[in-house]
Amino acid sequence: MMKHYLLSIYQPEGDPPPPEVLDPVMRKLDALNEEIKAAGAWVFAAALHPPSTATVLRSHGDEVLITDGPFAEGKEHLGGFTIIRACDLDAALAWGRKLAEVVTLPIEVRPLHGEY
Repeated sequence: MMKHYLLSIYQPEGDPPPPEVLDPVMRKLDALNEEIKAAGAWVFAAALHPPSTATVLRSHGDEVLITDGPFAEGKEHLGGFTIIRACDLDAALAWGRKLAEVVTLPIEVRPLHGEY
């Protein structure tokens, strides 16, 4: 049975690279996404807006406190993600490795609970 895995892309704070750097990366990413789809492993992917657009909700007693910004401060943030189907962790790590090579950023591979 196929399991689902989250491939999280962590990117550094700051402006994106200039087009001469970013454009080739995006072309390679599009090609990898097509490869994942052709293999039947594709579920969903998305890029996220910067952490400054985040809103955090925290339950505190009988109230829910709302604050601007990401949950945690850091030099890296979640910039996007892909959800894939894979037969096991090794197969998911193989896709994660390819993604890391394409985007040249850290990739966290994590299984999702349950069946979908």
